[in-house]
Amino acid sequence: MAAKIFIDGEHGTTGLQIRSRLAERRDVELLSIPEAERRNAAMREDLLNSADIAILCLPDDASKEAVSMLSANNRVRIIDTSTAFRVSPDWAYGFAEMDKAQAERIRSARLVANPGCYPTGAIGLIRPLRASGLLPQDYPVSVNAVSGYTGGGKQMIAQMEDASREDAISANHFLYGLTLKHKHVPEMKAHGLLEHAPLFSPSVGRFPQGMIVQVPLTLARLAPGTSLESIHAALTAHYAGQNIVTVAPLAESASLARIDAEELAGQDSMKLFVFGTDGGEHVNLVALLDNLGKGASGAAVQNMNLMLSA
Repeated sequence: MAAKIFIDGEHGTTGLQIRSRLAERRDVELLSIPEAERRNAAMREDLLNSADIAILCLPDDASKEAVSMLSANNRVRIIDTSTAFRVSPDWAYGFAEMDKAQAERIRSARLVANPGCYPTGAIGLIRPLRASGLLPQDYPVSVNAVSGYTGGGKQMIAQMEDASREDAISANHFLYGLTLKHKHVPEMKAHGLLEHAPLFSPSVGRFPQGMIVQVPLTLARLAPGTSLESIHAALTAHYAGQNIVTVAPLAESASLARIDAEELAGQDSMKLFVFGTDGGEHVNLVALLDNLGKGASGAAVQNMNLMLSA
């Protein structure tokens, strides 16, 4: 019997991407609410309680409201794509490759919080180094990133694509989150196993989908003896056997003159790089992904697949 999937917020950017990934599948039945009825609370509540898995593609407060709509004895399983529950101990964090046991936690969980796009890249780089002991817990981590403008949802898409709007954005590249209090910082700290919040500087480029996340490191501040090669070895060992998250060989990284943020646009994978020189003082860790793929909708579908395999 096909599993019943309800995408609450299916008409938004993330919801539409999830729906397109599931449209041709015969192992799931999509429960849908017409766009004109998306604010019909009674209809939403009925669909939420009728699903096997509900995927919430909503703002934080609306996600919390949706969870509150579940009847007391209902065992509907939830994947939430907002920031509302990403550091909650009652929710499994939906980054399956984060550590060796995470996929099983997701598979058996009732409540799964989908990671943010920027944190997926940052945690993907930081967590293996914390687990291996190369990165001290109190290291002053910096995360610099650029995302495609679809990460800002329908409003930013319109601002970037419609020059006639009063609030149109003409910049080809801009920084934001200038107060250094971006909503993704708490999950980077918590799931990156860091003592201090990282200094996070996000930006947006004039391209629809794609993302580069950078974590620069000073070797002298890491565990004694840490090198370009040992960092690469730790990442490679952590993701051994994975096919969604991969680590580029050092020789490949050394051969590159540039990285295109759109290289993985339309894909649900993530590729990690270690840049530097032998005997150098610094390394630059880079994650390449699609902000709507492994950074959002692709991860939600990956988590759904794990939950359906329980």
